[in-house]
Amino acid sequence: MASSLDQANAAAAQSPQQAAKLYSSVLFAEPSSTVSASERETALLSLATLYERMHDAAALTNLINSSQPFLVTVSKAKSSKLIRTLVDRFNGIPGALQAQISTCKGMLEWAKSGNREYLRQSLETRLVSLYLDSQMYTEALALISQLLSELKKLDDRMQLVEVHLLESRVYLALKNLPKSRAALTSARTAANSIYTPPPLQAQLDLQSGTLHSEEGDYKTAYSYFFETMEGLNVYANSRNAGESSGAAANYEQQQLQAFAYMILCKIMTQQPDDITSLFATGKTAAKFRDRQTVVALQAVAKAQKQRSLADFEKALSEFRDELQSDELIRSHLTALYDTLMEQNLVRLIEPYSRVEITHIAKLIGLPIGVVENKLSQMILDKVFYGILDQGNGCLVVFPEPRHDSTYDTTLDTIKSLSNVVESLYAKAATL
Repeated sequence: MASSLDQANAAAAQSPQQAAKLYSSVLFAEPSSTVSASERETALLSLATLYERMHDAAALTNLINSSQPFLVTVSKAKSSKLIRTLVDRFNGIPGALQAQISTCKGMLEWAKSGNREYLRQSLETRLVSLYLDSQMYTEALALISQLLSELKKLDDRMQLVEVHLLESRVYLALKNLPKSRAALTSARTAANSIYTPPPLQAQLDLQSGTLHSEEGDYKTAYSYFFETMEGLNVYANSRNAGESSGAAANYEQQQLQAFAYMILCKIMTQQPDDITSLFATGKTAAKFRDRQTVVALQAVAKAQKQRSLADFEKALSEFRDELQSDELIRSHLTALYDTLMEQNLVRLIEPYSRVEITHIAKLIGLPIGVVENKLSQMILDKVFYGILDQGNGCLVVFPEPRHDSTYDTTLDTIKSLSNVVESLYAKAATL
């Protein structure tokens, strides 16, 4: 059967369908045949990888379900590892999230029927991650609550770290920052008492940086993102780490995400000139120089430096996929766009005491309705003082009112006199 595996490996690139038949003949060979368990395992993993490359989610689902008789024949530890690997093969198939969830649920039932508790908890943790990716937050929190109760009794701290980290990410997606930070603190507390693998530590640092960014502490966030990028250096190089090419690519993607967040922090702290120096921090940063996400953020930084709203909009339009696909980048750039628009509007109306709104819209290059709404919001937020004369289509700007301290001084004087009178009454009462 070794020759069948060799033939299948040779045919995988040129004729995937033929390779799939050869792998299946090895995996589902009769029990009385001479096929060893290791050969069946190799055929199973190779066939799953082949279906992943073919983007065939249905075939991968059928393979996982039909391989259960073989998985029963190997040790529980081995079968648990194989099942987790097979479920992860869906990651490379676009649009296969729901298929991955249903398959994971099916394997969960199989694990429960076989009393495979470790596998069940591992699959439930993976299911929480899938629920998070599919924005099924209620289901994710319910499963997290059940898992935490069990894991605390078992004192499985490694898995506790993973589940608390997922809990933090779910609450962050729900914009509940206090609970997200509390969950992350629990994850770090559990991680401090055990050896935490660098990839997991990198995820903790990435989540910490994200939370600090949401709270506006960009300097602290920058340091966490830097630790994330550096912590994954060895793992992103499959030749050095002994990782599979898929795992190495995943770690490299996490590095790219952390580096993009580092650039975002420089943009949000009004330090666009420092971005160039980031590429000199090492080989890791330099290799991301030409990535589209990095190029997009550099275009945004250039627009911010020039305080050009037109260039900012051009960057957002040209790199829409890169800048809109990440929630953290999208939300912060939206806030930055509003700030940049305010700065431009303040600069434009500064010479005037009365100016037509159409003139401002023409200068800034935005629709009249957008400019009018923004000016109204700025007046309410007391960015400047004025009114919108909609009858004449004008903005009337008032000088900033000076604070008159006469009333405050008068109140302080009355308070002091009141204290004097009360002290005199107190002395008179003692006579």
